[in-house]
Amino acid sequence: MLTTTIGAYPKPDDVPIKDWFQKDGGTDDSEPTVGYAETLEHHRGEIDDILDRATAEVVREQVELGIDIPTDGEVRRENYIHYHCRHLKGVDFETLTEKQMRGHYMARLPTITGPISAGQAFLVRDWQVAQAATKHPVKMTVPGPMTIGDSIADPFYENDAVTRGGALADALNVEIRRLAEAGCPVIQVDEPVFARKCDQALAYGIEHLDRCFHKVPRTTERVVHICCGYPDKLDPDESYPKAPKEAYFDLATGLQDVAVDAVSIEDAHRPNDCSLLERFTRTKVILGVIAIAKSEIEEVEAVRARLQKACEHIDPHRLLAAPDCGLGFLGRDLTRRKLRVLAEAAHSL
Repeated sequence: MLTTTIGAYPKPDDVPIKDWFQKDGGTDDSEPTVGYAETLEHHRGEIDDILDRATAEVVREQVELGIDIPTDGEVRRENYIHYHCRHLKGVDFETLTEKQMRGHYMARLPTITGPISAGQAFLVRDWQVAQAATKHPVKMTVPGPMTIGDSIADPFYENDAVTRGGALADALNVEIRRLAEAGCPVIQVDEPVFARKCDQALAYGIEHLDRCFHKVPRTTERVVHICCGYPDKLDPDESYPKAPKEAYFDLATGLQDVAVDAVSIEDAHRPNDCSLLERFTRTKVILGVIAIAKSEIEEVEAVRARLQKACEHIDPHRLLAAPDCGLGFLGRDLTRRKLRVLAEAAHSL
């Protein structure tokens, strides 16, 4: 069975960019974008070399640990959402607007001040640097329209989620097609907000996801990742708000009708009823079997048993094994230990 990672990987020590895993507030950061541009300016002249070396390092490490489809580790990003927004026309990072995030904390967020459109190409180079480090296919990630819309302020479109989401989908499609045309083998759109807002996802979000992959060739693997929400720290209180347990069941049928080849879901933090997998009749499923915010190391046999159980409900050739989400909370040592468990369990099947 093949293995993959989802997105973020712990940054090497010499990377000056601090992401929201490293901040005191964790992912519930009230200032998620402040300081990024200043950091790049402070290290002007050397930052590209630092980030290129760090990207190659984390790609090689994933492969050495047994990951068949690594990501670039999102080493260049302050978080998986706002890095891409910095390359969109119409999003102002100087004008920050306070807004409630994910329904439970306040943050000062970049603001849409004009029509959204794609800027200059940027992910192609990011991918080329990562792909040069390995012969394995490297997956690149892009935040989805609903998740972006939930993570920025929007006076320009007056919070019209359908109009805004369509504009974001079209802008994302430009960069996704650039990646595909450059040869990127796997492209993943991250839409965790789908799980928190199922009604909106079914009403228009899935259609916007389809627009993200418009005219992307079949030779490119198209993935959507839907986790149930990052915790705010390592080993969080179990009461941390997550998306409803039934969310994946509500979304599964609708996701069969869009241009995606694989759906990535979490299963380690909160195991699903495995009958869920039977609803994915066409797509592959990337099953999260490694917890990304628990310091306890999984047992190989337990992970193997979970994957075997899953294979009773889906064709084994359509199942991949992964962590639940990004790995930034874990640090390098825990990440290495957990990925070794993942690879040993999956590759034994």
